[in-house]
Amino acid sequence: MQDTWSTYLAERAASQRHTGRWRRRRTWFAGDGHRDFAGNDYLGLAGDPRLAEAQAEGARRHGAGARASHLVSGHLEVHEALECRLATLTGRPRALLFSTGYMANLGTLQALCDPDTRVFQDRLNHASLLDGARLAGARSRRFHHGDLGDLERLLARDPSDGRTLVVSDGVFSMDGDVADIAGLAATSARHEAWLMVDDAHGLGVLGETGDGCVGRAHGIERVPVLVGTLGKALGSAGAFVAGSETLIEHLIQFARPYVYTTAQPPGVAAATLKALELLEAEPERRTRLATLIARFRREATTLGLPLAASATPIQPVVLGDCQRVMEWAARLAERGILVGAIREPTVPRGQARLRITLSAAHGDDDLDALLEALADCRAREALAGGEANP
Repeated sequence: MQDTWSTYLAERAASQRHTGRWRRRRTWFAGDGHRDFAGNDYLGLAGDPRLAEAQAEGARRHGAGARASHLVSGHLEVHEALECRLATLTGRPRALLFSTGYMANLGTLQALCDPDTRVFQDRLNHASLLDGARLAGARSRRFHHGDLGDLERLLARDPSDGRTLVVSDGVFSMDGDVADIAGLAATSARHEAWLMVDDAHGLGVLGETGDGCVGRAHGIERVPVLVGTLGKALGSAGAFVAGSETLIEHLIQFARPYVYTTAQPPGVAAATLKALELLEAEPERRTRLATLIARFRREATTLGLPLAASATPIQPVVLGDCQRVMEWAARLAERGILVGAIREPTVPRGQARLRITLSAAHGDDDLDALLEALADCRAREALAGGEANP
């Protein structure tokens, strides 16, 4: 006889399988020959030997781990140097390191909000932003994706003399489109609200210097709270929040995921410093990435693939049906090509897609192989007479 917990777990697992939402991990091995079009290593820095050497040197100098939280004895000189460098990159007075992007969003929203705070979030915001507001006990009012008119309507409908926070992704992780930062900032200012932007997928890729879709172009007056991650375009791990002296000190005092977590391993911080150095010294990485994006969109359109409107490295092919997505992903995997197979609830019902991501590390032959495999998927489907409408 199963106990109550075992029954509960078994029932949830069965439901997940029945609805086609069962998630599986794959173990990948170095040198196995697969082409990765699923990761977020947009500039190809994760595999750069110079980052690996910087990480090793950081570990040799400071140790494998930080040994304690930042507020005890874990805040080392390499962490301080990285925070200063990130503040400079984003044009903010200060930056604060977190161990992950999820923690940065959780900690920031938990520290800034309470049940009396009005929070307005884009409907397609990352789960960590929604969870952060929930952790604070604040209700998130969701405005239609990218719809400034809907945001304006919601703000005007529920006026308040208290604190108001508007929250948006910078680049939306499943669609690849970029938020209207100027429009969000203007709307927020009219209602005396602060604007928080999570630029996880824009940092390193967008902006004149790789400072993202916010960066220096939209200063601290427009975007008081800026979040960025280090494990995507910068190829390492962790995240940060950039903003005013007052904001950062507030997070140090009240952001529980910051206060009660061991600091980032010093070798990781050293690797990120090297990545920032290369971001500045090698702008050709971003130029190469832009060339790949343009070519992929041009040739995928010629193939008749249902592309979403994205000018970023995130290139969704929206197939609609979950089973269709899984079949296409499996066919690509047979050819050694890894793509993201994204289904509900990560995306809305009927919006299942292949999430294809491009990297400056991809060669022309890699892109050739991807396009050939996608063309084959479409041709096989048409031959079988089962092609769904894009």
